[in-house]
Amino acid sequence: MTPLPRWPALLLSVFLAACASTEIAGPQLPPDMTRRADGGVARPWSAALAEQDIRDRLVRLLPTTVKDKAGWALDLYMAFAYLKIAHASETYCAVMAVTEQESGFQADPVVPGLPAIVRREFDRRAEQYGVPKLLISGAMSVKSPDGRSYDERIDALKTEKQLNALYEDMIGELPFGKQLLADYNPVHTAGPMQVSIAFAQQHAEGKPYPYPIVRKLRDEVFTRRGGLYFGAAILLDYPAPYDDVVYRFADFNAGRYASRNAAFQAALGRVAGKALSLDGDLLRYQDGKPADTPSQVEAALRSLSGALRMNADDIRRDLLLEKSAEFGRSALYRRVLALADEAAGDPVPRQAMPAINLKSPKITRKLTTEWFARRVDERYRKCLARADGAAS
Repeated sequence: MTPLPRWPALLLSVFLAACASTEIAGPQLPPDMTRRADGGVARPWSAALAEQDIRDRLVRLLPTTVKDKAGWALDLYMAFAYLKIAHASETYCAVMAVTEQESGFQADPVVPGLPAIVRREFDRRAEQYGVPKLLISGAMSVKSPDGRSYDERIDALKTEKQLNALYEDMIGELPFGKQLLADYNPVHTAGPMQVSIAFAQQHAEGKPYPYPIVRKLRDEVFTRRGGLYFGAAILLDYPAPYDDVVYRFADFNAGRYASRNAAFQAALGRVAGKALSLDGDLLRYQDGKPADTPSQVEAALRSLSGALRMNADDIRRDLLLEKSAEFGRSALYRRVLALADEAAGDPVPRQAMPAINLKSPKITRKLTTEWFARRVDERYRKCLARADGAAS
């Protein structure tokens, strides 16, 4: 791992030491992390704690099976410092729980059966684009930039980082690489928290990545420091309107605000008298962008335009906010929830577990977003128990 620049940590230590005798306002815990399962109240760690004190606490929080605890603690600390996330057992345990679930604290986790997955996808795309099998067979025997043939590299594949490097070389070196694989790389998530590479690239546009980029930002997601930085960002660096952290874990799997949006879908279904999918997506998407064709949700909303006092353009305008905090403050959200509360006679839930079946070449059994969220929540509670034990 490349040595980290020490000046950010040193400046922070000097600042904390200067403020040791004074109460200062630091980053606050998100609302869904202020309530403990045992009825206690969670609080951020004292601002007087120096960097080494925090890192020592992190070493004690990490599961006993983790190797290089000091290294993990350093990268966790730096991620939180750069992102200005509150240093607390609750925030660190949330990140640790997701990391344990996604990779078992491996920076580049092994994916079982990866060679077979790659060959199936490669054959499918060759057939789709009409590339002759004889041409592919010949190209696979050619030496790649690392000295091995492409066939040898495929057979030796174990991790997504290796797969990413393979596809990058194939696109750039093979005669049909750009035709067959242009704009296609099967690795969409990476690193110890299996963070979306698309999210990392989008996040870096609004908040510059703090570490040196050797080659591509994409490559940083495969590292421990980059994976933890972007993982902490997607999990914690946004205001979630929940009273239970399990819905934040669901959002990590299904997309930010999916739990809020699933509750909105349930409320809309009650008002419209229709059974709607509670998947957290309010619009149809095509190639990652909102499609012009109305979704099931948008069609139901248009049928209520009179009661909502909103036309089709007003409804679409607010639905385009569905991936942001602003949607929760929009006229559409407030009016639908008001109608649902009135119909129910009591406030309806503002959070719901997204009903999503998880599908991926890496998944070999039936799993759901709820399964993921509950499993991570179990790990989160165990981490808090370790924190309580270390403090006693």
